[in-house]
Amino acid sequence: MTDRYTQLTKILNDDLGVSPGYQHVSKCVTPGEAIEPPGAVLKWYAVFQDNRPVPDEITQLARSYLMANPLEARGLGFVILHRCGKEFYFLIVSTWRGSNEIWETVFYKDGDARGNFGLFPRERSHKPTFCVWELAAVWYEKQVWERFLNSARDEEAAQVWREDC
Repeated sequence: MTDRYTQLTKILNDDLGVSPGYQHVSKCVTPGEAIEPPGAVLKWYAVFQDNRPVPDEITQLARSYLMANPLEARGLGFVILHRCGKEFYFLIVSTWRGSNEIWETVFYKDGDARGNFGLFPRERSHKPTFCVWELAAVWYEKQVWERFLNSARDEEAAQVWREDC
């Protein structure tokens, strides 16, 4: 083995970041009705396993939470409501800021242990962002945003952006 592969081998053996028992599954990404909290227009996506869609009451709870609580998020963006397992949900609010950057706020709900959504704690300097399934919506929105950036960026272009899910 050469020195070039020493770090790779060490990571594979000691710190891959994937639990040994992890079994990867497929998930669906589906668009929903956009939401317009004060100061933002946000497209909506749900992420879930085929046989475990996000229940309507959780979707309504998430939408109500975003409408009832002031958000730092401003401008145009999207929401991902991700069902992770049986009762855990991420609610990720992303907006386009700094011309070409995604800024995000992450909320969560953990079954009955948490009656409503709340801000997800993120104290570390190296933070989780999007998981592999959420990236499908992010990639799609990246393409739509680039089309918007290359447009006249007027009302008509904004309507095209809003409807493209």
